[in-house]
Formats: sequence, C-alpha cells, structure tokens
Amino acid sequence: MAKLTQEQMLEMFVYETNQLLERLEMMILSSEQAASLSTEKLNELFRIMHTIKGSAAMMRYDNISQLAHAIEDLFFFIRENKPEGIDYPKLADLILQGADFIKGELVKLEGGQASDADSSALIEEMHSFLANLKNTAPLGEEGKIQRYLETGREERCAEHRYKAVLFFADDCEMVSVRAFMVLKKLKELVCALEYWPADLNDGEQAEKVIRQRGFKLTFGSDSSLETIRQLLQETAFLKSLDLEEISPKAQTALAGKMTKVQGNYAQALMQNVISVNILKLDQLMDLIGELVISEAMVTQNSDLNGLQLENFSKAARQLRKIIDELQDIVMAIRMVPLVATFQKLNRIVRDMCRKLDKNVELEIIGAETEVDKNVLEHLADPLIHIIRNSIDHGIEAAPERLAKGKPEQGKITLEAKNAGGDVLVIIRDDGRGLDRTQILARAKKNGLLKKPESQLQDQEIFSFIFLPGFSTNDKVTEFSGRGVGMDIVKKNIEKIGGAVSVDSKPDKGTAVAIKIPLTLAIIGGMNIKVGNCQFTIPITSIREAFRPKERDLIVDPQGNELLMIRGDCYQVLRLHQYYQIETSVREITEGIIIVVENDDQAVCLFADALVGEQQVVVKALPKYIKRVRGLSGCTLSGDGKVSLILDPAALVASA
Repeated sequence: MAKLTQEQMLEMFVYETNQLLERLEMMILSSEQAASLSTEKLNELFRIMHTIKGSAAMMRYDNISQLAHAIEDLFFFIRENKPEGIDYPKLADLILQGADFIKGELVKLEGGQASDADSSALIEEMHSFLANLKNTAPLGEEGKIQRYLETGREERCAEHRYKAVLFFADDCEMVSVRAFMVLKKLKELVCALEYWPADLNDGEQAEKVIRQRGFKLTFGSDSSLETIRQLLQETAFLKSLDLEEISPKAQTALAGKMTKVQGNYAQALMQNVISVNILKLDQLMDLIGELVISEAMVTQNSDLNGLQLENFSKAARQLRKIIDELQDIVMAIRMVPLVATFQKLNRIVRDMCRKLDKNVELEIIGAETEVDKNVLEHLADPLIHIIRNSIDHGIEAAPERLAKGKPEQGKITLEAKNAGGDVLVIIRDDGRGLDRTQILARAKKNGLLKKPESQLQDQEIFSFIFLPGFSTNDKVTEFSGRGVGMDIVKKNIEKIGGAVSVDSKPDKGTAVAIKIPLTLAIIGGMNIKVGNCQFTIPITSIREAFRPKERDLIVDPQGNELLMIRGDCYQVLRLHQYYQIETSVREITEGIIIVVENDDQAVCLFADALVGEQQVVVKALPKYIKRVRGLSGCTLSGDGKVSLILDPAALVASA
C-alpha cells in the first residue's frame, strides 16, 4: 500500500478534525440548552476528543493533543461519576473555547504556518473546572476511577469496548496485588484502560473495596469477547468474572457517514461515503461543460443545414441523453445539504445572547435542502450578518418584550426551500421590526432619495439598509454601528447570481429573503439576438416572450416606453440602446419582447429575435468586461460564438 505524504496526512487531519469539532459544537450547544448530558452523548464526546488527541499526537501537534487530552479527562470524569450541579453554561464556555483554539490552529496549518499557540492557559482552566467537580461532586459507588496509561496503546483505535468485574476467592491473600497483575496481563491487548478502586496501593482500603464490590475495569480492544474472557479466566484465585461489551463494533465519531481516520492514516476504515477534493470536482464539472459545448457544436454545425441525416439525428439524440444524465450525476455529486451551515449558526446565536443578555431561540426548517458546494461557500457570511443583525437590532430585551405582550424568549426562524431552479432562504425574527421613519430620514440625510417620498414603497425604503455605509445605529458596538454588514450580504449574494430582499412590520418582526441559484456551473438559457450580438437569459428568470402590438405600447411624458400586459404596466428596456448595438430591428412590432423578473419586479427586454433554448456552461467574464452593466458571465453557443449572459437582477434594477 502506498504511503501517504505529509501533505496528504495534514489534509486528512484538518478535514477530520474540523468535522469532529462541528459535531462537538452541536452536541455541546444542545446539552447546554437541555442542562444535561446523557451517557450516549458523553460517550460520543469522549470518543471525539480521544480521536483528536490521538491524531494530533501522531502529527506532533502537542498543543492540540494536550488540550484535547484535558477535555477528554473532563468528559471521562463526568461520564464515570455523573456529578450533580454541573455548571453547564461554564462547561459549554470551556469546551467551545477549546474548540475555537483548535480551529484557529487548523487555519494556521492550512495556511502553511506552524501550530504554535500556547494552550496551557486553557488546559489550566479545564483542570480547575475538573478539580471543582471532584471536590463538590459526591462520590458514587465507583468513587474515583484511575486510568491506566502504561499500556503504550492509549492513542490507537479499538473496535470494541468492554466492561469487566472480577471477584477473587475468599482465601486469596493480597487481592490488590492480584488486581495489579490483571492490569499487567491485559497490557498488550487493550487501550484506554480504566479501573476502580483508583489506588491499589492503599493497603487495607483497596483490599476491602475489591472484596466487597469487586475489581472493575473498562477498556478498548481489537480482540473478541471470547479472547478477553479466556485471558481473564486464567487469573489465579479468580472466583467469578462478569464481562460484557459496552459499545458496538467500529463506532465512528461521524455516525457512520464518513470515513473515520485514526492512528495510522493509511488504514482508514472503508465506508459508503468518501471525501473528494473540491478541485477535482471543479475539474470534472469543467470537462462536462466542455462536453456540453462540443456536443452542441457538432449537432448544430452549419455544415449539416438542409441535410436529411436520420441515423445521425438518432445518434445525436442518444448522445444528448447520455450527456444530460452524466451532467445530472456530476451536479448531484457537487450538491451538499445546508444543514452544516445552518447548524453553525446556533453558536452565533448562543454567543450573542450571552453577550447581549438576550434570550433567543433559533428554529431551523428545511436544512436538508441541497445547493452546489461553490454556492454554499458564498452563503455562510451573509447568513451570519443577518442573524447578528436580527439579535442586535431586531429582538428586544426581555423586559421590553414582556411589556409588549410578547413571550420573553425571542425567535429567529431560518428556512430553506426549493423554488424552481433556485433555492430560497428566509430568515424571520419576531422582534421590533425595521423603523421606516428612521431609515427614510437617514436616507434623506445621505442624499439617497431619487424620487418623492410619497412614491416610495415600504420595500424600497427597507432596501436602503443594503447600501454601503448605511446604518441607523449611532452608537458603535461590537456588533453594529459602523455601516458595514448588510451591504456585504447584498454583494456576496449578487456575486453568485442571487438576490436579497427585506420586508418588515412594526413590532411583528423582519423577514430577509435570499434567492440563490442551485448551481453556478451549467444553467438552462434562452439565446436571443440583438444586431450581430448574441445574449443568453437564464430560463428561470423568464416569465414569458411574445411579439408585441403597437397598441400595447405607452410612452410617458418623460419618454419612457411602457407595455401594458394584462392590465399591468412594465417598462421596456431596448437592449440595442442599452448596449449601443447597431441593428435594423427598431420597430416594437418587428422584434420580440422577453419579460424577465426578479423579486416580484419585472422588465420587458426588447431584442431582435429568439435563437433557441440551450444548456449553457457559465464562464467568468474577462476583467475588462466586468464593469459592463447587466452581465453575469459568458458562454459558448452551439456555433462556437461567444454569448454574453444577462443578469436579470441588474437589468430589473436599472429599468
């Protein structure tokens, strides 16, 4: 088997540790809310930290390994002694600080830097918290439990975990020495061995405990139950043995969903799911895109015009079917659920509530909704900004909520759902809502009003909060008042071809809706012709297309052209004028109208003609074209020509 390089081992270490830390955070946050830690959760938390400790030790990241060891000891004590009166908020603070420290070191490692931060202060806090637990918690039947660390196998993975209780014969002398001999006998077969009573050197007391309650052990091992039983039954003066397996075979810290890597990285357990470098998926998607373009260039070749090629057409249809299926599969591989991104927001809510002394519940709906991996990467920061704004500006403090007749606990709902070729993410809160008057006053002060106040709709006024530097908070705090945040939300979402809107009602709350595309790579597009140029419009943005009649055209006193469609007026945007393209099609009745929409607003685009529908591969625009209004990318059409992809959101906004 080929050995993994240091770079590959580092990549696997960073990936697995990040996954484990995400799981750790979720469990700690839920335990803090419930003010309890079940045995099942404690077992998993213990395994998580044991894995991180072992992996970090093997990679020689001692600061991470030692901190993980301190956290592991904390979980171990709680699991075995079940102390009462645990300060769960304090426990959560400590564990989350530890997780943040490890995350910070992982970021440094990914950037090629050394993991050199000092974890001793955090370790000391862990030890202090553990010492307080030991001093205040009543000792149960087990009392203190000692961990036997001399096996040399502490860091390795075990497939089984066992619990054993041994009683020695009544006439056996020096039972504490016999117990110690059991430890020596198990040394080569087990790892993470723990035993009670803790001090076998405690003469008469240890002898008394072992005779009355037995010598108790828990340990991990790759050996079978029968092998362990046979070994222990060879113990001299053994009166009785109670041995049982207390955890299933090959448990993984990721609930069996991912390849777990422990100890020797080259011996990862086989699972049904594997991780693939995103760069390889990007390359695969690029190749599929080139295949789509090549297929169009062959089947739509102008040399075939007028030829009756029945067999060729049949083969072309079969090729198109296979490419479509291949494209769907590759797209499905790139799709990831929103659940991990959504769950991370629990931490944001928790930390802000503690700092602002607020009580807020985060409800998550539709976390199983999937989007392209590249789209997901652009969604995390906007969601964080919106959640922070909701807690800081929107949700009132408890006294204010009670005075308004609201529940003391505020609520933020995060919902995701599919909407055609897009995904809709909505963030709602039940707070005080946006102050229309205050926003309007600030917009007027900043010279942002482009039409009379009386003509402004509420959503137009609320949209001012997305402008750079716009803030209604005069006091600069840790979370707001600098005029940054919501403009970044808008920029990040528009960067991936999405759109964001906001609605609000006084004392009822605010809702921010984000519409993002399922994918950025391949879209369904409608090709249109304007002069000698060709444009592509995303199919999902097209409401309808038709040839207008002269009587439907209206010209207002300012010279703006409007079309009356089923009782509603829509502005006409002539693409040849917008992009200064020479064309012979200028009469409204000679061309074609394509109605495109964005956020319940629409505009009528006037073009020469429709060319046809086609799956197109989205390519980034060259730098010198990026400043052109209303364009989101480019693609190659079937005849090999470049087609510019129109951005419906920008065109609607400019109309």
